[in-house]
Amino acid sequence: MDIVGTYLLYLLISTGVTVLVGTGLARSGRAFLLDVFSGNDALARAVSRLLVLGFYLLSLGFITLTMRTGGDIGSARAGMQLLSVKIGEVLLVLGVLPLVALTALTRTRRRAQARTRQMQQTEQGQHADEPERLYSGVRG
Repeated sequence: MDIVGTYLLYLLISTGVTVLVGTGLARSGRAFLLDVFSGNDALARAVSRLLVLGFYLLSLGFITLTMRTGGDIGSARAGMQLLSVKIGEVLLVLGVLPLVALTALTRTRRRAQARTRQMQQTEQGQHADEPERLYSGVRG
């Protein structure tokens, strides 16, 4: 197994796995994004596209940067070992990227929910004072 063949196999496998994971993220993440953005479908779709685009750029950038290796491959065994290490690196990165995005979105969702609760409490406080205001002229 020569180095060029190993590189091509690495690119083929890594790109294929990246596309599969990106497609799965786009499909599965939509419901979560709808919840984060309070049902705003247009915003959820736009953010989903941006997240998937960023995922692809980061993943493919990592794949191309880590493709290079020093020296020649002397045997098929050495080629397979190199390929397994490279694919393993890609799989680890593909596993971490969605977790980072999910963490950021969860924080965004918590902030949005806190703002909604705060606004509801403020509105409830205003409505609680309403009877007093309505009847304040009657008493005095």
